[in-house]
Amino acid sequence: MKLMGLDVGEKTIGVAVSDDLGWTAQGVKTLLWKENFADVTEDLKQLITEYKIEKVIVGLPKNMNGTIGERGQACERFAEKLKETFQLPVELWDERLTTMAAERVLLSADMSRKKRKKVIDKMAASIILQSYMDAKN
Repeated sequence: MKLMGLDVGEKTIGVAVSDDLGWTAQGVKTLLWKENFADVTEDLKQLITEYKIEKVIVGLPKNMNGTIGERGQACERFAEKLKETFQLPVELWDERLTTMAAERVLLSADMSRKKRKKVIDKMAASIILQSYMDAKN
């Protein structure tokens, strides 16, 4: 089953997809948006079609104590809109610390700040998707 992982932020959405067997995640794109679903509907439709996506995993940013704050609620609304629009199963996945983990990976690769900024969101999406697949397999 082909999966798509999304790291939904205030200005960008990192996108990752799985291989056909659901073993590995690969970052593919970062979408720009202004927290208006219509801004990314066509891009998401194209990616879902191109990669033959059957399920979407949306990162859910929880507070460290496990509660869901404003950003998490925005991700829940995004996930619901995604499910309604594309008629695909959508699952929320705890994404605590994924952006920090992505930052550490990119720092250890000695990547410049400018380059890190371009890839951090799709790297975070990859980590979200990979952690989901690892937990399910």
